[in-house]
Amino acid sequence: MYRVDPKQMSIYDYLPPYHGELEDANRWVRLAEAIDWDAFEQAYSTHFSNGGKIAISARVALGSLVIRAAYGISDHDTVQVVRESPYLQYFLGCKTFSNEAPFSERSLRRFRRRVPPHAVRAAVRLLRSFE
Repeated sequence: MYRVDPKQMSIYDYLPPYHGELEDANRWVRLAEAIDWDAFEQAYSTHFSNGGKIAISARVALGSLVIRAAYGISDHDTVQVVRESPYLQYFLGCKTFSNEAPFSERSLRRFRRRVPPHAVRAAVRLLRSFE
């Protein structure tokens, strides 16, 4: 079973682990604003809504693969950098910063089977345009 998450929150609604705000000029924040998450979520949920266990969100699926590709790192390292970065957790749609990653290495293998590579490549190209 797949549940659609509510709309994108504002960067000002995100609760960082420190007494500050995320910088809205950060490239991950800008990419989060630029991606049409609703369209991707709709396509993803249509394809994977056949009942059963509740799936990890489409945003986490695409976002984690974008992070992995952008940094050129392993599944293990992807989980680690997400655990350490409030910007990456914001990009993935997390409501607050947590020391726990919202997915596992095993999840990344499943995401690669489900998320079209062209969607990942397009997002990475867009991210690089913000540098």
